[in-house]
Amino acid sequence: MKPLVLAPKARTSWLNTPPALLLASGALVGAGFPMAKVASSVGISPLVWVLLHALGVMLSLGPVLWFQQRIAWPTRKEWRYAMFAGPVTFAVPNLIAFLVIPHTGAGYTGIMYALSPVFTLVLALLWRMQVVNRWGLAGIVLGLAGALLVSVGRGVTLGDVDSQWLFGAALIPLFLAGGNVFRTRAWPEGASPDRLAFWSNGAALVCYLVLALGVAGERAWLSLLGAPALVVGQLLLSGLTAPVLFRLQQQGGPVMLSQIGYVAAATSLGAATVLLGEQYSDTTWQGAALIAAGVAATVYANRRA
Repeated sequence: MKPLVLAPKARTSWLNTPPALLLASGALVGAGFPMAKVASSVGISPLVWVLLHALGVMLSLGPVLWFQQRIAWPTRKEWRYAMFAGPVTFAVPNLIAFLVIPHTGAGYTGIMYALSPVFTLVLALLWRMQVVNRWGLAGIVLGLAGALLVSVGRGVTLGDVDSQWLFGAALIPLFLAGGNVFRTRAWPEGASPDRLAFWSNGAALVCYLVLALGVAGERAWLSLLGAPALVVGQLLLSGLTAPVLFRLQQQGGPVMLSQIGYVAAATSLGAATVLLGEQYSDTTWQGAALIAAGVAATVYANRRA
């Protein structure tokens, strides 16, 4: 079975192909991890930080769509897509991670994110949306093994974590996989990736605002004033990431989209080493090498397909 074609595509260059979009979106997401770490160190609330991501998408794509006269009110199918994709597939996984990380640790939560390609593959096969050849399957397995090694190298320890938090963390890959599959199946025919990114993040922004107003106090908002460069950086980075990510969703399908986490994990290691001076064990770098091999297998699988 051939991959699902969601809308007419013009592949004018390699930069507009799924492998290139995977590498670009994964690198952009990975570049945001060191920024998030610095933001946390200066006291910016995680909830306010992810709110900035959705806001950055709105601020960057809004003027572009306005000048292109494509910012019209969404159609019924686009509205249904945005209302589910934003709050459920974007906001909910981030909210779960926000709740469980203090109890399970960032390393264990990272493993849950690494499981999303496996969950996505299972759902895509069940829905008969995509057939993955052996090279594609090898890419997922290598990427998963690499992500697990990276987590082990960072020292994942659970200790006496309550089972309810472990169960909560296990919901992360399920929601991510469901979101990957939903956004492919529900993609309105002929819809623009930029319009869907704009309205989906707009719906997510509303959810973040409601939660932030109820959970984050005044001090959390004032913390943004002490790090203006980080705030601007997050807004710009999110504005660059969303258009690329939605084009990957459109052209690559759910399974390739789910492997963004692998590319992001490897990118974040390099960025943290160069920019923050962090040092990692040999196990971590061996995991990064496996991730790179997995991405290479995925790119080759796409070319074979």
